[in-house]
Amino acid sequence: MNQIKQLVNGVLKGNRRSIAKTITLIENNPHEAQKAVSKLYPHTGKAHIIGITGPTGSGKSTLIEKLVKELRKKRKRVGIIAVDPSSPFTGGAFLGDRIRMQKLSTDKEVFIRSMATRNSPGGLARATRDAVKVLDASGKDVVIVETVGAGQSEVDIIKVAHTVVVVLAPGLGDDIQAIKAGMMEIGDIFVVNKADRENADEAVIDIETMLNMGSEKEKWRPPVIKTTATKDEGTAMLLNRINQHMKYLKKEVFDIQRRQKAETELIEAIKQKTTDSIIDELRRKGELEKLVQEILAKKTDPYSAADALLKERLKRFRTNG
Repeated sequence: MNQIKQLVNGVLKGNRRSIAKTITLIENNPHEAQKAVSKLYPHTGKAHIIGITGPTGSGKSTLIEKLVKELRKKRKRVGIIAVDPSSPFTGGAFLGDRIRMQKLSTDKEVFIRSMATRNSPGGLARATRDAVKVLDASGKDVVIVETVGAGQSEVDIIKVAHTVVVVLAPGLGDDIQAIKAGMMEIGDIFVVNKADRENADEAVIDIETMLNMGSEKEKWRPPVIKTTATKDEGTAMLLNRINQHMKYLKKEVFDIQRRQKAETELIEAIKQKTTDSIIDELRRKGELEKLVQEILAKKTDPYSAADALLKERLKRFRTNG
């Protein structure tokens, strides 16, 4: 318990070592880490969380590097979580080299961490969401989450970020891919990076056309911005639009968004706790192996077995209640 207290105190003071140790604890020992996250939770809610997503090859990491430099000019403290695909062998971050943003690592007010998706279906594991809370509680003004370019899984970023930036590049069929992946629905800002390439203007027109086909439910109209991150062109404009979006949220829908995120996180936590509890009990009583054998023998199927388990536990709950 003393270790948790020390870590929490260190995080609240912005100590880099404490931040790193707490995130490592979150990745390796979620049960123990929950104690730290619970103590840090009252200190969260101050950072602007920006999700940056898009296909591989669109230049997200380079764009983030330039964006962070703009933020640092304004004396903003920044945390970066680079979400990488999980290694099929170790479960760790497969692309966790951090070399792509190494120029930022010497700045004491910038904290960078690569994390694995851990095969989470939405592309963002619980560990990533908790790591964002740690950076928020540590006093970072902005927390950037860069997600893997893996199509449909990217939509999970809306559960975490206030502002979602979708980065595309001309010549890769990215506009069509974005529509297939549902990115047109989650983007608050669209960026056509590598705008010095041919067809950049056509890509902008294509995206704007698709946006025009969508509903006009909200007052915020996602802007489409051209950038060339390697030349640091358009980055200041992008940051301006990000700040404008946060102002819009605070004026129009921030409280509603906060409530939705809290409800979503609560429901997911209940599902996770319930699932873990049932599976642990089944393993302890040897019932899990028994059910597996019945499924293999075709005496039942996974869905029927799950239904029977839930009915039994619901009946037990009502009886005890």
